[in-house]
Amino acid sequence: MNIVVLQGSPNRSGSTAILAENFERGAAEAGHRIQHIDVAAKNIRPCTGCVTCGYEGPCVIKDDNRQIREAVLGADMLVFATPLYYYGMSAQLKTVVDRFCAYNSSINRKHMKSALLAVAWNSDGWTFDALESHYQTLVRYLNFVDQGMVLGRGCGTPQMTAKTQYPASAYRLGRELR
Repeated sequence: MNIVVLQGSPNRSGSTAILAENFERGAAEAGHRIQHIDVAAKNIRPCTGCVTCGYEGPCVIKDDNRQIREAVLGADMLVFATPLYYYGMSAQLKTVVDRFCAYNSSINRKHMKSALLAVAWNSDGWTFDALESHYQTLVRYLNFVDQGMVLGRGCGTPQMTAKTQYPASAYRLGRELR
């Protein structure tokens, strides 16, 4: 399976990276091909809502999202990796997701698998409610087949994250993919 990991953390060595790396290691050991895209390091502008794409054509914005579009449309699975920022995904990842509008139908027809990897400093039970709801809406809207979520509560720093069960959970999620 060809898996694209969209990592949306501007902190390349942070807790989100720890979960993504562990997931990728498990998936690679299971024989899957991994393409890791650090969306925070890309030049991606927000959708302007011009609808020139007609919701299935080329986007008029010429930026790094063209590479992401090609990767997404070549994937069998998308993994959304993000820190929790004010109870949602990072702005960097959300900008990429918003640009899906130019190829919604193509994504929808693929019936891709998906997963969510997220970390938060907060460890309250409700911490991920809004992000989970948003992810589940994307799954439903884009006709994804959800493979699971690793929601790292209490993962405010890499040192905190390393002491939790979440890196091992991300590894298992990747390793057990079929």
